[in-house]
Amino acid sequence: MTETLRILVGSKNPVKINAARSIFSLYYPAMTIDCQGVDAPSQVPDQPIGEDETRIGAENRVLYCQQYHQADFYVAMEGGAEQFSYGPATFAFVVIANNQQRVIGRSSNLPLPLSLYNALLQGKELGDVMDNAFNTSNIKQQGGAIGLLTNHHATRESTYTQALTLAMAPFLHPALYAKEV
Repeated sequence: MTETLRILVGSKNPVKINAARSIFSLYYPAMTIDCQGVDAPSQVPDQPIGEDETRIGAENRVLYCQQYHQADFYVAMEGGAEQFSYGPATFAFVVIANNQQRVIGRSSNLPLPLSLYNALLQGKELGDVMDNAFNTSNIKQQGGAIGLLTNHHATRESTYTQALTLAMAPFLHPALYAKEV
């Protein structure tokens, strides 16, 4: 009988749950991965604007999961957007935690058309803006803006998977990441 690794994702979005499941399956192939999603409040707007707001949303989701649930790992992903000096872009922050440590990671940027970014500044969510622009339905639980804007060569899940892969490094090599006093 194989040992079970319990992963709790701070969202019910299947894209986020699948990304977390794939990463833990990759790093812990001998274990049974029990990966579940729960509604965890981000305590930031539905469409975070700026890196700080986006990161805080992911951190809050993990903290909620840790406070109200038991798991081996807690995971959250929060998508946001910002106007950088080189143009508007969307990205995500990821947080992975266990009882010993918490790691924050970030995805790469996807450039956004200014008209779409301006809709976000008016309080709309990126998924809804993309559904309207591309005549899709519930794209945020599918390929996301990333899928639509890259002609499906990348997806929301692939971007989360890459960010989570990188954020796992401190868990894989804890001695190298141990804080020096």
